[in-house]
Amino acid sequence: MTLQDKAAVVGVGSTPYYKRGRSLPQTPFELAGKAVLAAVEDAGLTIDDVDGLALYSMGLGGDTSLFAQVLGIPEVRFTATLTGGGGGAAGSVGLAAAAISSGMAECVVSLMTLQQAASRFGASYAPRGKPGAQYSAPPSPEGNFIQPAGLMGPGQMFAVLTQRHFHLYGTKREHLAEVAISTRENAIKRETSIMQNPLTLDDYFNARLIAEPLCLYDFCLECDGAVAVVTTTAERAKDLRHPPAYVRASAHGGNGRWGQAIVWMGMPDEEYASSGHRPVAKRMYEMAGLGPSDVDVALLYDHFSPMVLMQLEDYGFCGIGESGPFVESGAIRWPNGSLPVNTHGGNLSEAYIIGMTHVREAVEQIRGTAVNQVEGCEVALATGGPASIPVSGLLLTKETG
Repeated sequence: MTLQDKAAVVGVGSTPYYKRGRSLPQTPFELAGKAVLAAVEDAGLTIDDVDGLALYSMGLGGDTSLFAQVLGIPEVRFTATLTGGGGGAAGSVGLAAAAISSGMAECVVSLMTLQQAASRFGASYAPRGKPGAQYSAPPSPEGNFIQPAGLMGPGQMFAVLTQRHFHLYGTKREHLAEVAISTRENAIKRETSIMQNPLTLDDYFNARLIAEPLCLYDFCLECDGAVAVVTTTAERAKDLRHPPAYVRASAHGGNGRWGQAIVWMGMPDEEYASSGHRPVAKRMYEMAGLGPSDVDVALLYDHFSPMVLMQLEDYGFCGIGESGPFVESGAIRWPNGSLPVNTHGGNLSEAYIIGMTHVREAVEQIRGTAVNQVEGCEVALATGGPASIPVSGLLLTKETG
């Protein structure tokens, strides 16, 4: 028994996206409430229909008990959070589908809320976090081991991993640039995008290096905002406002040796110079009865441009070590590439709401309402992470299998 086709995403909602700290004086809790009410309205439901919360990475902006009380949810029948960080973005919808397919709940909300007014997320591994910061890693022996080497933020740690991929496979900065430039091209067509100006190859190579080989445009944006989606039973979904986006499959986790990923380098090259998604992709495809050639659009978690390359390899769209030439061929460009990637502008150029914008775009692609619509889209892939495990994948389809 699997959760295949037992549930469908029926509602999406969000707040506006803000540059870091500019969502004040709203609270994270307020942002979360606005996104959830918008998603419920989009589905043609009311808050009285909601009976579950499937979360990840502190995405509620508060506590379930207070949230249910304030929003007026009549009865909470299911509430759970995936461990880890942004790797749970796609997996939170899988968690909702698991709750629904097991009969524990019928209408489940997944969401992410982010406000970086008190502290920059990019400094989350720095030794001194500010009071009130949504993300601030406490001091730890592991942190004390890596910080003297200058590894204070995720970008520095992913730079080391990227250097290894360069060394093993001949990957070049031009390949990273293609990810950043193609993603920006997609973003400038969307009103919701924070970055609206075209990005050229000269712009890319003239930008300051932050953590070699990563420059400014290889880093995701720093944003505030909230995105929510509503998942319900496949049967109920048929009678709601929009065409259902069926949950064909979802998987989360990862190899134990991947572990904390960027803060732990004790693993062989085949795992380290990767996105950590390979075992998750295998289980997801097996559950779906589909493969890479069936995917029409890929919404790949892009907190850093090289991690798009490594996910292209781990999800089987090209061979291991071949992602550089793959993107160089124009394969990920919308609308003419063989696999349009991050058609919404991604974390790099639309907004960084820790992966939930990718889920929203996957739903809109299946509905046929995306701004950069992939013609005839039947299967959409959304991912969460690379990050510490769990990382996650989600396949949404237009029709049941």
